[in-house]
Amino acid sequence: MAQEAAGRLPEEILSLWKREQVLLKSRVVDWDTEAWQRHPAFAGLQRVGGVDVSFVKGDSVSACASLVVLSYPELEVVYEDCRMVSLTAPYVAGFLAFREVPFLLDAVRRLREREPHLMPQVLFVDGNGVLHHQGFGEACHLGVLADLPCIGVAKTLLQVAGLEKSAVHKEKIRLLRAGGDAFPLTGGSGAVLGVALKSHDHSTKPIYVSVGHRMSLEAAVRLTRCCCRFRIPEPVRQADIRSREYIRRILGGPGPPAPRQGRSSKVQRPKACPRGGPEEHTGEAPS
Repeated sequence: MAQEAAGRLPEEILSLWKREQVLLKSRVVDWDTEAWQRHPAFAGLQRVGGVDVSFVKGDSVSACASLVVLSYPELEVVYEDCRMVSLTAPYVAGFLAFREVPFLLDAVRRLREREPHLMPQVLFVDGNGVLHHQGFGEACHLGVLADLPCIGVAKTLLQVAGLEKSAVHKEKIRLLRAGGDAFPLTGGSGAVLGVALKSHDHSTKPIYVSVGHRMSLEAAVRLTRCCCRFRIPEPVRQADIRSREYIRRILGGPGPPAPRQGRSSKVQRPKACPRGGPEEHTGEAPS
């Protein structure tokens, strides 16, 4: 999702970002706020959303911001919004949200104004939530400003707060056998910052799930598993596919890109999410 932009951020702007980040972080809710989140089969959940930002190849400024809404549990797209945007703010580690979230928030606002009956009840974000340098990643930032439950889903481990791709971490990944197997990501302070989840029986790498806003980690992990036809949750996967297709249509580029890691050329049907959700390991296995 992230890509660097040329230029250096003035110190006064960075200081402003730091202050705003601290203020917004104080508003994060890391527990379940909706009845459907506490139900074993997510009864009452009808719409799930996903957001993504895809860049024009070789361009760190021109990008497509996309929002999709899928029916649940069918996981069929019922709404999409793709817009070309210019990300002029430079990339600064730990502050990606200030570069991308304004455009994603615009997409949420357009949906809320034009078709409020299609508003998602939860948003999946291609990035981290509380698993972040300052404990306030893009999923938190978007969730707080949009006032929506949000889940952060990252493809790689962000090595912060004592988390690292150590031999122990790699061994825990090796022990993930079936879709739904997981282990907690425990920081140096002892706090659980997220979960490494084997999201699909055929995936070889886990995804990293963390709380964004207005949802517990346990519910976030269960729902993520239920939304995975492939390695990446379908809302994020569809947002990514459609934003890339939009860029090709607008710029007249070549055919579809090569499949991203975690996809298969074979059609895979999602397994029904078991009543009570997929098993979530919470002992030594979850890290």
